Amino acid sequence: MHGFIYLASQSPRRRQLLAQIGVKHELLLPDRMENAERLEEERSGELPADYVRRVTRLKLDAARKRLAKRGLAEAPILTSDTTVAIGRRILGKPADAQQAAEMLAALSGRSHRVLTAVAVSSGRSTLLEMSVSKVRFAELSAQDIQRYIDTGEPFGKAGAYGIQGPAAVFIAHIEGSYSGIMGLPLHETATLLRRARVLF
Repeated sequence: MHGFIYLASQSPRRRQLLAQIGVKHELLLPDRMENAERLEEERSGELPADYVRRVTRLKLDAARKRLAKRGLAEAPILTSDTTVAIGRRILGKPADAQQAAEMLAALSGRSHRVLTAVAVSSGRSTLLEMSVSKVRFAELSAQDIQRYIDTGEPFGKAGAYGIQGPAAVFIAHIEGSYSGIMGLPLHETATLLRRARVLF
């Protein structure tokens, strides 16, 4: 049995969610030489579900190499990736305010999917699960969108919003996993950690 895991994610929300279910974890973050953002590059024609699984596996492969390079104690590694999708269209992290405004306008008054894949290393094996939730936004005015962008909240978040922040007022309905929409589906995560023999 393992008493802790490595979390290969810079997301404070994932740390918070692991702490919520009592999972002891240490960060295993990229060093300055690694281009972590490159792992999230999209491929032409790739479906959102395929994209989020592929990126999560790439993150785990990179974290395994990081662990070996640093000579750290062996323990399971957890990685995750979240994307927002309208149909086949992937809405990643906005590059600037204009892109954030375009994404939020596209989400306004309609439903979209939030897909979060989570992977855990168990020895040489990779265990992976995915959560898919449906979120419906209320109609947003241009003023609503601009006020939200002015908070700085859209940046670094898939689909230009975080459910746990001020954007919660935009959300009329959700169907699925709240924690999955935040970035780490706790039911699926707990299932994987039990399979990897992690105590929590």
